[in-house]
Amino acid sequence: MPYYFIFAGIIVFLLIIVVANVKVVPQSKAYVIEFLGTYKETWQTGFHIKIPFIEKISKIVSLKEQVVDFPPQPVITKDNVTMQIDTVVFFQITDPKLYTYGVERPLSAIENLTATTLRNIIGDLELDHTLTSRDTINSQIRVTLDEATDPWGIKVNRVELKNIIPPAEIQDAMEKQMKAERQRRESILRAEGEKASKILVAEGQKESQILAAEGEKQAAILNAEAIKESKIRVAEGEAAAIIETQRATAQAIELINKAMPGEGFLTIKSLEAFEKAADGQATKIIIPSEIQSVAGLATSITELIKK
Repeated sequence: MPYYFIFAGIIVFLLIIVVANVKVVPQSKAYVIEFLGTYKETWQTGFHIKIPFIEKISKIVSLKEQVVDFPPQPVITKDNVTMQIDTVVFFQITDPKLYTYGVERPLSAIENLTATTLRNIIGDLELDHTLTSRDTINSQIRVTLDEATDPWGIKVNRVELKNIIPPAEIQDAMEKQMKAERQRRESILRAEGEKASKILVAEGQKESQILAAEGEKQAAILNAEAIKESKIRVAEGEAAAIIETQRATAQAIELINKAMPGEGFLTIKSLEAFEKAADGQATKIIIPSEIQSVAGLATSITELIKK
């Protein structure tokens, strides 16, 4: 009977050992396995069995991207201004073996490397350039860290300057400078606004005067054209009247010619014309020979009647 208990105990012990050495590696994890203290292999995601007492899990490594926020570091700029800068590093483990055996305390190594790299870069920049060149500084730090951490199985994806804290007196001077700059810009904008307003008013007056002159010009042109048309119509009326008079005279002459008037009719017409000519204010009158003969004849007839 005691043998059965011993055998059952051994079986339970073996089952516990087997279960304890069956491992399932989850997603985004990697197990570094050592065989008698020597690196053997790296387990990736899936089911694995470890040899008890001979193999052991040296390190469990996360393959996810990790973020480390390092405390502010004192740095000195090229123009001898001391400021505090804290950085944020985004990195990812690409080789669990190198990460395990490449460097002791990898995060501390990255922090110290970041601080020294940051001091070297900021030491070549002045304060104003430092404050406006974050992207350049980030890129330079990332390249340097990525090259330095590659033998450690670490990939540095991104580095960001979280805060740049200059001394209090520098901050006060910067705020005053910024306030003065804003006031200067405000004055410039106000002056430009007034200038633009005056220009618009002047242009409006100019356009108004031009339009008024154009209106007067058009009115004068229209008035001249109206007077011209009126004179043309009067002249056309006078010409038409003269033409009608001449036409009537021509028709009368034509009728007289058709009637073949005698010499007495012509003599009477000559006397009428002479009467109209003598009715004026002329001091001298030239009498045609025909009318003189008619007058002599009239005198002779008168003398004969008297006798």
